[in-house]
Formats: sequence, C-alpha cells, structure tokens
Amino acid sequence: MIIPWQSLEPDTLQRLVEQFVLMEGTDYGEQESTLADKVETVLTQLRQGVAVIVYSELHESVNIVPADRFDSSWTESP
Repeated sequence: MIIPWQSLEPDTLQRLVEQFVLMEGTDYGEQESTLADKVETVLTQLRQGVAVIVYSELHESVNIVPADRFDSSWTESP
C-alpha cells in the first residue's frame, strides 16, 4: 500500500527519510553528500512523485521506492 507522504506528520516523515538514507548505503559519487543533503534529495523525490512510501502488511515494514519500480505484489499477502 502506498502511503502519501503528505499524510505523515513532518517529524515522522523526516525520521522515516533519515532512517532510509542511513540504511540504503548508496554511493553518491566522488563528492560525499551530507545527511541533510541526502534527506532533502529523497524528500524532493517524494514531493515530485519520483519516489513513494510503501507499507507492506506481509513484511510489516515501510520502505521508500522509486515510483516507476513499485510492484504492488510487494505489499500483497500470500
């Protein structure tokens, strides 16, 4: 199930994105970005609809995924 980012309290959204950025381990190239820069990049992607917040009842987890790669079966029960 997609969770609209607008439905989350600002502090909750901030913590969710920070947790995602800290766990994802992506290499940002030669220039290292700050945590604040990485968080702002993800927030911008959410606002633009490039990324979505997904809740899985099956896995009881929340993740941020690219909108064009969202597979609804990820959230479906067996």
